[in-house]
Amino acid sequence: MNFHIKDESLADSGKLRIEWAAMSMPVLNLIKERFKKEQPIKGVRIGACLHVTTETAALMQTLKAGGADVYLCASNPLSTQDDVAASLVVHDKIPVFAIKGEDHDTYYDHLRSVISADPQITMDDGADLVSTLHTERKDLLDKIIGGTEETTTGVIRLKAMAADGVLHYPIIAVNDADTKHLFDNRYGTGQSTLDGIIRATNRLIAGSIFVVCGYGWCGKGVAMRAKGHGARVIVTEVDPIHALEAVMDGFEVMPVADAAEIGDFFCTVTGDIHVIRQEHFLKMKDGAIVANSGHFNVELDLEGLEKVTKSKRTIRPYVEEYLLENERRIYVLGEGRLINLAAAEGHPSSVMDMSFANQALCAEYMVQMGKKLEKKVYGVPKEIDKEIARLKLKSMNISIDSLTKEQEKYLSSWEMGT
Repeated sequence: MNFHIKDESLADSGKLRIEWAAMSMPVLNLIKERFKKEQPIKGVRIGACLHVTTETAALMQTLKAGGADVYLCASNPLSTQDDVAASLVVHDKIPVFAIKGEDHDTYYDHLRSVISADPQITMDDGADLVSTLHTERKDLLDKIIGGTEETTTGVIRLKAMAADGVLHYPIIAVNDADTKHLFDNRYGTGQSTLDGIIRATNRLIAGSIFVVCGYGWCGKGVAMRAKGHGARVIVTEVDPIHALEAVMDGFEVMPVADAAEIGDFFCTVTGDIHVIRQEHFLKMKDGAIVANSGHFNVELDLEGLEKVTKSKRTIRPYVEEYLLENERRIYVLGEGRLINLAAAEGHPSSVMDMSFANQALCAEYMVQMGKKLEKKVYGVPKEIDKEIARLKLKSMNISIDSLTKEQEKYLSSWEMGT
């Protein structure tokens, strides 16, 4: 079996951590048991580009239980948990190509290794796998049934490809499922981002000024958790509706240029490029801490920062000190990459349970329906979304009401008024 990981001897510790995560993933476990019996994706080659974490391992095991041949690489150079990668290779015989801290060239070599398996289904987090297939291996595109996409950034890229008419196969935007973005993006990103910042810095959040750039679902989560830690939270936005929502939620809203002068912590969660730029870094006070929890490190203009930097040093793991021309020090966390995965362990498994349940069921759906779909980006079928919510509630021993016949009739009619 071809693979490329850091150290196979880490496999046993990784196996224990995967088991611990699986205890909080009841929905995916139920799907795994059904997949074992029904084998709905038997013989299908799945190429996955995802964060190589304990939760992802549970998803890979589920797909393999369903009969698929799975190949996995990392979707971010700093997000791999090396012991998890080792366990998947040694104990599950799943080819993994991922090493925490891999350089740019190795990252793309790993992508190409997964592509060389000639996948029929792609499973992406950020769309690097899909874009590499479309630029470097067009000869394989006609063999692909379809794919899934995990995150906002990837969905944006894929919709742009579809709009330009260059997307060669259908993709399901798992990110847009209610059981994904309402929970994973908000509660998962909120908790894990603060966890990453605190682990990297060991600084007190309470009493600080915490600037959140972007107030989508991820930004909502980060702002909520920072406020819960006792910070004074400032939100920056370009969307007037999101900005108004932040105000109504009790946060201060202002441009990045104004927030730069007063913030202690900064965290970008927008999915866009150069949100915090050179002119903003120059305005920051001495000791400002800057992190990113959007998918790519391009949210921070690190090249612009380098141009106004006199010297640089790593002062502690995942904390790089930039001494600027104005003698102020700026601290960038995790090379500007996803701080919740660079310095922490990513989202809690109970949240990823729903996200990866969507991935598993959408892979099954794509195998069944993909050849009938157009070459565009689709939402998760509502029946899948609701089934995952139902299973999650059941696992939490929570019951809900059902509509009565009278209520069903009322909702489907127009005759009854005031």
